[in-house]
Amino acid sequence: MTLLAIKYTEFKPCPSLSATFTAKKRKENQCSTKNMSTSPLTLVSDSRYFQPNFLEKVKIKVHLTGLRYKNTVLEKCILASKKNRRISLLKTRATKREQHCNIEHLKDRNQQNWVHFVGVGGCGLSALALIAVKQGFEVSGSDIQWSSFMDGLQQAGVRLHIGHSTLNIQSENGSRFPNCIVVSSAISEDNAEVLHAKSIGIPVYKRDYWLAKLTENHTLIAVSGTHGKSTTSALLAYVLKAMGDDLMAVVGASMPQFPGGNVIWGDGPHFVLEADEYDGCFLGLSPYIAVVTNVEWEHVDFFQDEEAVKTFFRRFLKRIRVGGHLIICGDDVGARSLLDYTSEGSKPEHASGTMSVTSSDVDGYNIITYGISSTNEWHASSICPNSKGGTDYVLYHKGQPLANISLQIPGAHNVLNSLAVIATVTVLLQGRRQVHELINSLKLHLLDFIGLSRRFERIGKIHGCDIYDDYAHHPTEVYFVLQAARQRFPSMRLVVVFQPHTYSRLAVLKDDFAVALSHADHVVVTAVYSVREAGPRNVCGKDLATSIISSTSEYIPSLDDVVDKLALEICKDPLREIVILTLGAGDVNTVGPKLLHELQKRLCIA
Repeated sequence: MTLLAIKYTEFKPCPSLSATFTAKKRKENQCSTKNMSTSPLTLVSDSRYFQPNFLEKVKIKVHLTGLRYKNTVLEKCILASKKNRRISLLKTRATKREQHCNIEHLKDRNQQNWVHFVGVGGCGLSALALIAVKQGFEVSGSDIQWSSFMDGLQQAGVRLHIGHSTLNIQSENGSRFPNCIVVSSAISEDNAEVLHAKSIGIPVYKRDYWLAKLTENHTLIAVSGTHGKSTTSALLAYVLKAMGDDLMAVVGASMPQFPGGNVIWGDGPHFVLEADEYDGCFLGLSPYIAVVTNVEWEHVDFFQDEEAVKTFFRRFLKRIRVGGHLIICGDDVGARSLLDYTSEGSKPEHASGTMSVTSSDVDGYNIITYGISSTNEWHASSICPNSKGGTDYVLYHKGQPLANISLQIPGAHNVLNSLAVIATVTVLLQGRRQVHELINSLKLHLLDFIGLSRRFERIGKIHGCDIYDDYAHHPTEVYFVLQAARQRFPSMRLVVVFQPHTYSRLAVLKDDFAVALSHADHVVVTAVYSVREAGPRNVCGKDLATSIISSTSEYIPSLDDVVDKLALEICKDPLREIVILTLGAGDVNTVGPKLLHELQKRLCIA
């Protein structure tokens, strides 16, 4: 279908992608993945593996001035850990002599403090490692394979290890150990480095607790949601920085316009953070502003059903500081359901535009809604494509038109992301500038934002073939990125290479994936990418390929074979206009560059 103008109705989620699972179907899906699922409550409260009460003992008052406060999370950790670790190490010294555990190094206050990150190749932990470097600490890290995030860490002087070993957490002569270890949510309990650290008394912290301590003395803006939180937090950080805010930010994807990749390092009080719900990571935060983009059943290896996801988000809303703000998408059914959750005795209602919402079982913060519907305080109208391949719309506030907004990034979902940013910036800075002045400044910077890596990222073009890549790994994300592709390339053949991410997600959402992918002209499904599941595998990529009815599809397990097949087909008619879109959260992003190189070689283009 050729899109000459985009109407809101054209971007409504597919009925099968919304929360329409019947109770029977949910039970069937849960049974098929029973061995893959773990109770979220068990994972969050498990104190046998990590030591969350260690930093709780630290009670340091921090006085903020115009300069950066000096009490970093690591300094707090070191001050409280000297005595605890000395006692622990003395208890085991008799039996650990062969490990050369010399506690004298821990007594030396002039010794540079050392923190080690396990799973440092991920976007979340790599950002924390880079911040630790910026704070002046010795940093090391390990992961099972090299990632692009580790390139920046290596340049920053981080000592990196491929593979997990006890040797990674001791000096060459075995006489010195890290002051503490921080681990990714993806790290298992039997990790060699974690077990060794515990055995010799080195404190071990999960990422969520580390983040909580890192952000507790900032004005935290936590961007949460099942989808869109990376783009929203990156766009927010970019706009604030461009407007002169000397903030800190951590985003869950690499952004070309950030010198630090996915980190902004500043001296101001504001901290923009992508707040991840997986493993309950956002439950330790205390945000001044919480953004909720949407709520759906995702991370099915952790959450048993959609209600479990909502429960965690409701707990997150209780973490908002008194006098703070909740900025939430009023169009999203799942997000809006959080506002309907009130306890007996009811809380006072807050008026927001023409939508009346409650305080979500928590009194003391303001609620602001945004969306495309005019019932929201901030909403968009007259949405249409622009000449930059992005989207234009008219911005409204409380029913009144304020400005014409232009974006370089395509899709109705990015309209929503930009509305969240506008609402947040206005709340954060309205005391310093008038609303119209803020909006005029916002307009310029919103247009300059070029997007994130792996978010409808252009890989290249050769003759009539355009190659793009996106991180989409959930049916809703797949649907919206395909709509964005149709918006930018309305008349071109759309071929999607989809790599399912985790067996548990595919088992539960296979039918919804089939519906979402049917909006492409042709679909290639690869083998499942899964690195954190050990349960039974009763579903595979071939099952998804055969479930796609509205479009032609095929199952090609190997990514290299996908490249060969696509190169052969494209070379038969290189001038034919076609878009190749690779989708998935695994290593399917390697297909685009390899395909481009292969086409250049076969078509003899330098």
